[in-house]
Amino acid sequence: MSGDLKFNKILGAGLATALVIIGLPLVTGAIYHSEAPEKMGYFVDAPEEAAAGPAEVVLPPDWGTLLPAADLAAGEAAFARCQACHNNVAGGANGIGPNLYGVVGGPVMHAAGFAYSEGMAAHKGVAPAWGYDEMDQFLTNPGKYVPGTKMSFAGIRDTATRTNLIAYLRSQGSGGMAIPAPDPARQPGAAPAAAPAEGAAPAADAAAVAADPAAAATPAAPPA
Repeated sequence: MSGDLKFNKILGAGLATALVIIGLPLVTGAIYHSEAPEKMGYFVDAPEEAAAGPAEVVLPPDWGTLLPAADLAAGEAAFARCQACHNNVAGGANGIGPNLYGVVGGPVMHAAGFAYSEGMAAHKGVAPAWGYDEMDQFLTNPGKYVPGTKMSFAGIRDTATRTNLIAYLRSQGSGGMAIPAPDPARQPGAAPAAAPAEGAAPAADAAAVAADPAAAATPAAPPA
């Protein structure tokens, strides 16, 4: 008899445990019941961005103002990053890149014996010389200014660093490249030059006509 009671106790304990396991989620769900939101997520009250204004006009560098004030020592320090591929010694050999002695103001592809890229050869047909503007744009982003160039250098985004570097390169065999006079049209606050209206004479021609009205009646000679 005692064995049957022991078995019944074990069976009852098992049934009670099963009932607790099955019933507990139901009881918990009833107590902590929550309604699903009508719309998922949270509302963030963020004002819409204002419409973009007109693009800021970026003036080209005023070399007549920047170069006389350039720091040649800082330019030489900036050139240190170029020396892995270039040298600037008169008569020096080409390295991975061409010798840069006398490059400022010189012709594009100026280094004899260097195997320039097809991209640089094509660029020479568009801009045949390394003027200040051309050098500045190339140093800013070589791959963008001369598509297909072999030069893998990412470029120098800082204007002051580029100016100092160009001034230093000019001092290395390019002293004959004159520094232009300061250009008010390139200085901060200058308004971009407006294109003449269709059919209107350029300002220089209009001034010439005002100085000599008879010139307006004289037909221009045909181009040779």
